[in-house]
Amino acid sequence: MTVALMWEARAVEGRGADLLAWARAQRLAGEPLRRETFRAPQDRVLVVTWWDAPYAAPLPELPEPGPELVTRAVHRWRFESVADD
Repeated sequence: MTVALMWEARAVEGRGADLLAWARAQRLAGEPLRRETFRAPQDRVLVVTWWDAPYAAPLPELPEPGPELVTRAVHRWRFESVADD
């Protein structure tokens, strides 16, 4: 099964580039199948990692950035891949 972990944070105004650099520099305890990093308006950063693991498996996740970088707690979601019919 493929599990996707999504990590999304919103930077303090004007710190979007700093948050993006911070997220890109984070190393995980394991190697995902794939990792992509995105940015969006309002200084938001999204990181998606894909893992070959059961849905409830303990998987390494990006940590919370320091409060000087973000306006709120990080949002996290977990999804499982489904076959297209």
